[in-house]
Amino acid sequence: MTCLTFTWINPHVYLDTFVLLSSISTQYEGQQVAFGLDAIFGSFVFFFSLGYGAKLLIPVFKKPKAWKVLEFIIGIVMAALGVSFLV
Repeated sequence: MTCLTFTWINPHVYLDTFVLLSSISTQYEGQQVAFGLDAIFGSFVFFFSLGYGAKLLIPVFKKPKAWKVLEFIIGIVMAALGVSFLV
């Protein structure tokens, strides 16, 4: 039940699917079906990679230093995004 709640009541599902992807697809006049299929394929590859990649990285992330490195990289990316929004 919790999984269904996170899936179907989560507003980001609808914002990303209907608002974001729909508005981007209008840039590809006549190729909306191909765009939609590519979005589905990209989503599948992302979640497949996320699941199996996490399983493969279990030995790496058993070390606290690996978490610190990951958090540092995430911090750099977030800072770069923040600066890019200001510019």
